Amino acid sequence: MEKDTKIDYDLVKDHRKRVKEKFLKTGFDNWQDYEILEFALFFVISRKDTKKTAKRLIEEFGSLKELLNTDYNKLIEKFKKIEGVSKQAAYCFNFLKEISTKYSELKVKPKEKVSSPQDVVEYLKNKIGFCPEENLYAIFLNASNKVLKFEKISKGTTARSAVYPEEIAKEALNAGRTRSIIVAHNHPGGVCKPSQNDIIATEAIQKALKTISVLLLDHIIVTDTDYYSFKDNGLI
Repeated sequence: MEKDTKIDYDLVKDHRKRVKEKFLKTGFDNWQDYEILEFALFFVISRKDTKKTAKRLIEEFGSLKELLNTDYNKLIEKFKKIEGVSKQAAYCFNFLKEISTKYSELKVKPKEKVSSPQDVVEYLKNKIGFCPEENLYAIFLNASNKVLKFEKISKGTTARSAVYPEEIAKEALNAGRTRSIIVAHNHPGGVCKPSQNDIIATEAIQKALKTISVLLLDHIIVTDTDYYSFKDNGLI
């Protein structure tokens, strides 16, 4: 029995070595979702084959994207039904999602110039695109369009966020050297087209910023796969 266990572990060890070598050569190019999960599970499950577990996770969540977008507490609940995964795996997947968001943020951190919506869209998609309720963010820029700071303004519907223009103006003054602002929020429904409330909120924010000589550069609506720019569509 001990000999069989040793043989099984040697097979797992050799397989993991091949997977790691493949990753170093190709990254995740042409990998299936379950293969990426299998690889991720190497770091939280030792001495066991994780392929079967990874495939079971894809069956449960539908895709790698849906798994990573699942709230940590919901992961814990779902993992109770799946043999081979634990709270530690939930930590791992939550970390992977947050580190990808952080990487996107670092690309537009202070001292980086923002010249188009595309410069911040990927970060916004990762940060709020998947959220089940609306979040309103503001990005404060100096005269050279360099990022001074990101700020979460509100959580809730855009109709509610229409009462926050004064708060955005106040944050602009606190940031110092602010010359323009990009506001952004997500649409949980998955459609980026602005609602009438979005347009009203944008006009209110624009008016409030004019009183302190700050330009509303853009209002961007994001989902996890798409975005809408008020500026690009002639609404600002």
